[in-house]
Amino acid sequence: MLTICFASNNAHKLTEIRQILGDQFDVKSLADIGCHEELPEEQTTLEGNSRQKAEYVWQNYHVNCFADDTGLEVLALNMEPGVYSARYAGLQRSSQDNIELLLKNLAGKENRAAQFRTSITLILDNNLFQFDGVVQGQITEEPRGTQGFGYDPVFIPEGYSQTFAEMDAVEKNRISHRGRAVQQLVEYLHIVLTDPKPLGERP
Repeated sequence: MLTICFASNNAHKLTEIRQILGDQFDVKSLADIGCHEELPEEQTTLEGNSRQKAEYVWQNYHVNCFADDTGLEVLALNMEPGVYSARYAGLQRSSQDNIELLLKNLAGKENRAAQFRTSITLILDNNLFQFDGVVQGQITEEPRGTQGFGYDPVFIPEGYSQTFAEMDAVEKNRISHRGRAVQQLVEYLHIVLTDPKPLGERP
């Protein structure tokens, strides 16, 4: 079994990732490897932030790891909050405050199209790989549901009538942005486990 660290301090994300990966991999948290500091997120793109976090863990703890950064991109708000999604309403990173500000900024707008996007950076033996997952949808007029976290109560994925927060974890993980990115990660990790070639010689 491959042991790998998920470079996040977010307990909700860690639970979700472990549900998606199942028992195929031994997923360690940052606390499990002795990392208790806040990871840097100083880039202007999701890809840049996920890479910065993964590189920080590799350089300071020398363990194989992957990191993600996720953003909600709303068309009528010029693709905001985007990379600033977690701290949209301030550094307190309150999901309730973020949702209230989002709905306030969308008040009176007919176009409520949005997308969730996740970028994952994987570092294995100092080799770096990136994977992306996207799900299109709409922002509701008010929060609905109690499952999930973040903006889940106000996001309805395309083709569905429920918000992410009204879905059970299995259904959400099957179609979500993070689920799609993690599936690419899993497929690549399976190649790593079955292909004897050195990482540097793989496509």
